[in-house]
Amino acid sequence: MLVPMKELLQKAQHAGYAVGAFEFWSYDSALAVIEAAKQYGAPVILQVGHFERDYMNGFGNAFRLASMAAEHTDLPVALHLDHSESYKEIVAALETGFTSVMIDASAMPFEENVALTKKVVETAAPYGASVEAELGRLAGEEGSCKGINAGTDPIQAAEFTQRTGIDALAVSIGTAHGFYTSTPKIDIPLLQKIRAQVSVPLVLHGGSGTPEDKVQAAIRSGIAKVNICTEFIAAFGKTLKQVQEVPGFKYNVFSLFREGMLSGRALALEKIRLFDPDHKLGQKECL
Repeated sequence: MLVPMKELLQKAQHAGYAVGAFEFWSYDSALAVIEAAKQYGAPVILQVGHFERDYMNGFGNAFRLASMAAEHTDLPVALHLDHSESYKEIVAALETGFTSVMIDASAMPFEENVALTKKVVETAAPYGASVEAELGRLAGEEGSCKGINAGTDPIQAAEFTQRTGIDALAVSIGTAHGFYTSTPKIDIPLLQKIRAQVSVPLVLHGGSGTPEDKVQAAIRSGIAKVNICTEFIAAFGKTLKQVQEVPGFKYNVFSLFREGMLSGRALALEKIRLFDPDHKLGQKECL
């Protein structure tokens, strides 16, 4: 069942866990996430950036594939547009049936970020869709978004959320998009200052490879959504390579693609467990 992201994140924020948000690009990648969420008994977010949208030939196919995968669970699932810098693109996603969108105007001057974000919030409201925005900049690259770390200012974050009416705020506290090339310095005290000023759920981008203790410390300090992309893709890709090197390997759908999907599911389950540091969710483990 596809639902707005807002209700998932508000419950997570209140209870002290985070909802995993996983990029998907196909039916088997979406299903891997759904099966992991079902196994643990957790809500989950399926999200699409511009790479994934283009790979699936448009938002319509992404919506259909996410809807098909979500039929396999009674748990709530949100369909989210990740890191969009385009108002036109956001409208297209909303018209297709996405239940949540992210406007990333963090590279703009503050007032321009406020104005565009507020416009997106007003546009999304009739669709019943949630809106995530970003303040500060993360190092690395996600989709067409590139940047270097620029931490989120807590006082500015409070003004931004109040003036825009967003449902979730992505913050910059030292994480980066993609795999790290050096040990990250995650600024938990900064996160705590942001949390003290901002009432809406907070989002941690750049979750791939972030040390587990730092992830859980961030969740305990107010993060309600954690994005995973690179690690999830790598789980599929590495397995596809490994299984072909096994002596006697023969090509068929199950020996190649099913194994990749199982690795993706295992990675998603590992992350979903990690995002529940105090064991607040169902933990069904029933697949």
